[in-house]
Amino acid sequence: MKTKKDTPKTGVTPAKRTAALPIQAAFDEVVSLIEQARRRAYQSVNTHLIDLYWQVGEYVSLKIKTDGWGQGTVQELSAYIQRRQPSIRGFSPQNIWRMRQFFETYRNESKLSTLLRELPWSSNLHILTRAKRPEEREFYLRMATKNHWDVREVARQLDGALFERAVLNPPKVSKALRELKGGSADYFKDAYLFEFLNLPANHSETDLHRSLLANLGRFLTELGRDFCFVRSEYPVQVGGQDFALDLLFFHRGLNCLVAIELKVGRFEPEYLGKLEFYLEALDRDHRKAHENPSMGVLLCASKDSEVVEYALSRSLSPALIAEYQTQLPDKKLLAAKLHEFYALNAPADDGEKPAKSRKKGSNR
Repeated sequence: MKTKKDTPKTGVTPAKRTAALPIQAAFDEVVSLIEQARRRAYQSVNTHLIDLYWQVGEYVSLKIKTDGWGQGTVQELSAYIQRRQPSIRGFSPQNIWRMRQFFETYRNESKLSTLLRELPWSSNLHILTRAKRPEEREFYLRMATKNHWDVREVARQLDGALFERAVLNPPKVSKALRELKGGSADYFKDAYLFEFLNLPANHSETDLHRSLLANLGRFLTELGRDFCFVRSEYPVQVGGQDFALDLLFFHRGLNCLVAIELKVGRFEPEYLGKLEFYLEALDRDHRKAHENPSMGVLLCASKDSEVVEYALSRSLSPALIAEYQTQLPDKKLLAAKLHEFYALNAPADDGEKPAKSRKKGSNR
């Protein structure tokens, strides 16, 4: 019989093994605190940097007006800063001019001040230099902060003309989805851009499905913040039959399941019936008690707006029909359409109705 003295000392007792998991969780909490502090520190540094650039831009703008500063003076200023503070970067003549443009563009837009300070300078520059209208700049500022886009994603969304597409083609949603509280329709788009898939023009539904899964991270970014992937080909059983919906997600903000069905051709009305069938099955057999009713997205290669309107007009399910695009849109064409849109909806002078209203009236 072994005495306590004879017991091998391994250093790991049953009690310690039992406590291993709680200790791990506690350690994870400490790591989480460190990461949160680092994010706050980064955000604080970024905020101070944006404030500095704002102040420099304001100062240069004032000197241009009062003392006649020009490009030559700004070049001298840049060289002087480099001599006095050789370790400091970011004060090239071009960047100083951008600081002045930054100040002059937003000085009367106090409502955007918080958004400007949440984004890094590189993202601010993309929006400042590439967005032409005040409402376009505000749109991208809000979308970038809301979805936590990095600078590459900001540039991608500008390349993809997200603003033009959002204005010209708002999402086609059912009445049931439109009437839900919390602006549910705002979480979706009329068209999703999948240029990163590099699919051929004659791709199959299987090609599309596999490519989306292979590029799931970028797919989630395109869908928007708070979409969480659940499963591909999610099994649904009704009666004695087995079905599988293409893609199932959960949206944290909407607190509901989101079913996505893929179609590589043009939208046909019968597609909506199958999506509604899946939503009913999800709500009856898969939705948890604390979750909201499931939503559905039918992604098609193309769609006729009038056919979509008719199909959705009597739909009782929270669903929408959207296109997917595998190539960047023609920005010049979209810009021309947007210009026409603003011209038709611009308020007329002398108390007249907008051009769009006058055009309708003339046809009576």
